[in-house]
Amino acid sequence: MQNLDPRIDAYISNSAPFAQEILNFLRNTVHTYCPECVETMKWNFPHFLYKGDILCSMAAFKQHCAFGFWKEKLMIKSSSLLTDKGKTAMGDFGKISCIQDLPSKKVLKACIQEAMDLNEKAIKLPKPVKKIPDSAIVIPDDFQRALNKQARAKKNFNAFSNSHKREYINYILEAKRDATRLARIQKSIEMLSDGKSHNSKYH
Repeated sequence: MQNLDPRIDAYISNSAPFAQEILNFLRNTVHTYCPECVETMKWNFPHFLYKGDILCSMAAFKQHCAFGFWKEKLMIKSSSLLTDKGKTAMGDFGKISCIQDLPSKKVLKACIQEAMDLNEKAIKLPKPVKKIPDSAIVIPDDFQRALNKQARAKKNFNAFSNSHKREYINYILEAKRDATRLARIQKSIEMLSDGKSHNSKYH
């Protein structure tokens, strides 16, 4: 095998005997179906790179191992082959305590090849949505003054997520008349004093 990383040799050697067998099997399998992969260590456990991006990774724990694909969420063809056990454990195949816990080589090959295809096409995982800081929420002056007069309402409003805060703010800003706007502010203060989100009035 080419492109081996001695740090992975050490990682496997330092793992429990049961894990060594699993990790060596996974390592050989990845290299068999992706000869051009490059080994590296990221976040203190073994990763396999292909075309400059992460292909898959493996890890050993006290009583089990884990194996998963970096772009699993984009692997449409293999989605039915990947187990849902990954929801309760790191990786896509749940807790692997022996080689028999892994799917067949045919399944592993299909998964590896689809992951390779994604990297060959330079398809990236979607960037996570950044949480908008509270400072990005602009509270209308008249609504802020009303909040300042009602400590309970203000406390509940500040505890809400940005999306819930926006619901109240948009509700007030959408008023076309001053009287309607004032009524909406008063209604909002009442609901906030009861700890209710704006949408709760629809339930």
